[in-house]
Formats: sequence, structure tokens, C-alpha cells
Amino acid sequence: MDIKIERQPSQEYLNRLGVSKWPIWTKEVSEFPWTYDEAETCYFLEGDVVVTPLGGQSVQVGKGDLVTFPAGMSCTWNIKKDVRKHYMFG
Repeated sequence: MDIKIERQPSQEYLNRLGVSKWPIWTKEVSEFPWTYDEAETCYFLEGDVVVTPLGGQSVQVGKGDLVTFPAGMSCTWNIKKDVRKHYMFG
């Protein structure tokens, strides 16, 4: 159950995915548990986050990253710098 991270994807690729039309989610510095009922793809406009899957390796993601979290994954989000991201479930 891997978190997929694409660092600094091209604008052309983001346009093809339609990222700019996805809703935006914001969250201040905080730490909380989260479980993904379905896969989520998100593009970070701002922020710095350490995501630690249950029993897995922590990953650091933030501004400019396109990230896919797998369905069924439980993890802890540790937001180091306020987050603003586009997101899409499914």
C-alpha cells in the first residue's frame, strides 16, 4: 500500500488531469489520524506535511507535489506548515 509522489509535475500534466477544477482543502498546522476510504489524489499548492502510514515509512510532501494515497490506508498527518491543496477522490 504505497503512497505515490510525483515531485513538481509539469503544468501540462496537471492541466490534463484537470487539477485546477478540483476542490480545494485547507488545514492549519496540526496532527491527526486519517483513514482513506477511497484513493485520493491531491496537488499541494502550499504546505509541508509528514504522513506516516500505520506500520509504514513516513513520507514528506508539500508544495508542488502530486500525491496519491491508496484506498484503505490508515495514517497520521503531521502538518508542519499550513496546507492548501486540490484534491480528488476515487
